[in-house]
Amino acid sequence: AMSVFNISEDGISTFFLIGIPGAEHAHLWVSIPICFMYLVAILGNGTILFFIKTENSLHEPMYYFLSMLAFSDLGLSISSLPTMLRVFLFNATGISTDACFAQEFFIHGFSAMESVVLLVMAIDRYIAIYNPLRYTSILTSDRVFKTGFAFATLCILLVLPFPFILKRLKFCKKSILSHSYCLHQDVMKLACSDNRINIIYGFFVALLSLLNLMFISVSYVLILKIVLGITSHKGRLKVLNTCISHICAVFIFYVPIITLAALHRFAKNASPVIRVLIADLFLLVPPLMNPIVYSVKSQQIRNVILAKLCEKQH
Repeated sequence: AMSVFNISEDGISTFFLIGIPGAEHAHLWVSIPICFMYLVAILGNGTILFFIKTENSLHEPMYYFLSMLAFSDLGLSISSLPTMLRVFLFNATGISTDACFAQEFFIHGFSAMESVVLLVMAIDRYIAIYNPLRYTSILTSDRVFKTGFAFATLCILLVLPFPFILKRLKFCKKSILSHSYCLHQDVMKLACSDNRINIIYGFFVALLSLLNLMFISVSYVLILKIVLGITSHKGRLKVLNTCISHICAVFIFYVPIITLAALHRFAKNASPVIRVLIADLFLLVPPLMNPIVYSVKSQQIRNVILAKLCEKQH
């Protein structure tokens, strides 16, 4: 059993991350918007978590799910922040293999959490529209917390094998990764030993992520069916309006992932700069945009934030 986790002495002990290929001289300038995006993302998600915890008016299932989304966004930001800033601010690209395996565990874990929360939120919207009278009795606080806890545990268990199946690989010659942070599919390509287990398990996890997206789509097909059954135009808009923020969140999360997967799969000779930018956007944009989208679209959150700001001024 020991040999499984044994990395040979002559193996590589450091990987090298990359910033924007060919634009290393501009990294310091690129780091300014990146720092700003991280700052806004961490403040935005932190604010949402703080208000949902402290405001009684926000103690509802929809906002509990939103706090789970904010939590996974916060996790995603904090997991990628150390290497992104090191690469862009200090041009320090080296990362030890163990730190790399740990980082990819957290990045995959929090993105799995985010995709699951988006699915649960889609189901929440469906229940709210399909059965508004029984909504609060179906989704009690207790059930919401249990669901959140069960799914978070599931995500951790799902990505837990990643660092271990990477640790058993042997890395000999290649040590340059293709992003500014560590991802399982990126690291396993550098191995010079048999990585079939990694390919199979990685494919299985990616398949689950696609299944998630499929279930979200099914929820929305069902929601649309109900909406089209509403006779008044105003009524339709009112119902759809409750889903807009969630639809935005789904697009913000899935569009970069699908684009990146398509680029890796079909556009083998696509410019590495485009690949790096899309991969960085996948980690930077959802945590940045979700709090903004929800604050703009949700009347209740807007009211709470404005009330707090007015209090401060008096």
